[in-house]
Amino acid sequence: MDHATLYVLGIVFAATLIRSTFGFGEALFAVPLLALALPLRVVTPLVVLLSTTIAASVVAQDWRHVHLRGSLGLLLPSLAGIPCGLLLLASPYQSPVKLVLALLIVAFAIYGLLGRKPPHLPTERLPWLLACGFSAGVLGAAYGMNGPPLVVYGTMRRWNSQQFRATLQGYFLPAGVLALIGYRVSGLWVPEVTRYYLLGLPAAIPAVLLGRWLNRRMHPQGFVRYVYAGLVAIGLGLLAQSLPGHGAAARPQRATASSTTPASIEPAPSRRAGPTASRRTHAPSSMPMSSESSRAGAT
Repeated sequence: MDHATLYVLGIVFAATLIRSTFGFGEALFAVPLLALALPLRVVTPLVVLLSTTIAASVVAQDWRHVHLRGSLGLLLPSLAGIPCGLLLLASPYQSPVKLVLALLIVAFAIYGLLGRKPPHLPTERLPWLLACGFSAGVLGAAYGMNGPPLVVYGTMRRWNSQQFRATLQGYFLPAGVLALIGYRVSGLWVPEVTRYYLLGLPAAIPAVLLGRWLNRRMHPQGFVRYVYAGLVAIGLGLLAQSLPGHGAAARPQRATASSTTPASIEPAPSRRAGPTASRRTHAPSSMPMSSESSRAGAT
């Protein structure tokens, strides 16, 4: 087994452990690190496929802890938020929106870490379901980060660690299935995705079981603090992506990547040009990876 495969297996194990323990956060960890070894066109469907598998496993084990009304109440408005997220993805206002979202997420998390309790929702409340679900759809479509609004709702509902973990999977499971159907229809589910998924299963399965064991043994207050810490990490990652230097670097790379001839049909260098021209011909091939890496942080 080569070093690249071992690296991928290690990332899959750690990301699955995070997801199985807390119910969210694996994409923020896995996508940027996997993008260092694999193309993003493989990484994104791979992470979604693993995420859907984890969600199915958790729901199968702990379906009694799923708040069905909560998960469905969040999922339906998310479907309405997806088109808005796609519009935001194509708009020129991504950096300001990311900055505002990052500040809101970090502020909410720090507020909780300081011991202040957010508003308490003793029952499912339609306005909060609509607001958090719609926001999750927008963020998921625009940045691949639908977790924070769901976490906010779960903390206001005061779900315990098992309810929190299981109910989020009740949301992520149908959302992941819909995403996988989209990848399949659009041709983005390539053979490499299936190959790395099958390679990663031996690492993911024990991580799911270990995460369930850790989740059941967490003190309620400790679990809440870990959740808030995860929100801080997500907010800081989003804040870093909103910085002017990051956005400025990413825009020309995306433009270059879209105009680069695919490697499979790249014309051979001219014989008269010599080694220098050959290097110039192949130089842009590193740009798509830079573009992929710049987008990977958005997940």
